[in-house]
Amino acid sequence: MEMGDLVPFKRLTADEILAQDDTRTEDVEVPEWHAIVTIRSLTGVERDRLEAAMVTEKGGNRSVNFNNFRAKLIAAAAVDVDGRHLFEPNQVGALGEKNAGALTRLFNVASRLSGYTEDDVRDLTVELGNDPSVEPGSDLQATSALPQSKTSKKP
Repeated sequence: MEMGDLVPFKRLTADEILAQDDTRTEDVEVPEWHAIVTIRSLTGVERDRLEAAMVTEKGGNRSVNFNNFRAKLIAAAAVDVDGRHLFEPNQVGALGEKNAGALTRLFNVASRLSGYTEDDVRDLTVELGNDPSVEPGSDLQATSALPQSKTSKKP
């Protein structure tokens, strides 16, 4: 078989699926920092944990807190050359203070690698536009905001 040949799909057993290394990474040039940052796809558990951390409940009312979410997704997805998280949880706030263009570039790659769709982004953008906790003009009102999974939306 030569490079570029298509490999046919086959049915796998549960053990075969669990043995697959389905992690994807992408190096992203960040000119603002004169750097290359490696972004890794989130696992299902990581994505669920990240989205669950956005939901707050007070008095039976649920709300979604998008505060600094670009930085939170980037921190969850950025890895060093050994595959370890590049940022510690206590660095997320400082990361969010970095250049919005650089953050958006990294955020877009992290979103794509982690399975967020354009529809997810569009849905979230509509929700952000109606969210009084989002400051007008903040990066969370941008059209490329972090999508919320359709299955985890508040009814």
